[in-house]
Amino acid sequence: MTFLKTKKRKTLLQFSETQKEASYQTLNKYLVDFSNLSLVTKQAHWNLQGKNFIAVHEMLDDFYEMFQKYVDIFAERLVQMNLPAIATAEHLSRCTSFQEYPSEILTVEEHLYSLLERYSQTANSLRSDIDKAEADAATIDYYTQAVEELDKAVWFIEAHLN
Repeated sequence: MTFLKTKKRKTLLQFSETQKEASYQTLNKYLVDFSNLSLVTKQAHWNLQGKNFIAVHEMLDDFYEMFQKYVDIFAERLVQMNLPAIATAEHLSRCTSFQEYPSEILTVEEHLYSLLERYSQTANSLRSDIDKAEADAATIDYYTQAVEELDKAVWFIEAHLN
């Protein structure tokens, strides 16, 4: 495992190796994906045009803040467990779960469909990882909170598109 090769700080917190390994894999996955989601949400926020622009523009600001909150939570949880949090641009481009965000789209609807695909993919992945989780209870709780907020974002987008 990569985290075994990194320099460790001293901590009195105790986690089993199974918990650390499970948490390392999923927390880093979601650190990368939520970082990516925050970036593509801003990409849409800046570039969308058309009907309901201001409402969607402001809604995307709220989604961006939510993603940034979980980026920080997931990174800090890794460090609490004495594991490295890796979210460099190079790491994001290599490890993201998503295709490149389409830079040629402009309309509110195109951006919302593109975001909807990514948001729902992440919510479903989180739900699956919660169901088979070997991570510690606090990490699973963070995943549960994140999926609840992602589900709400998906609902908002679907309601707007319908």
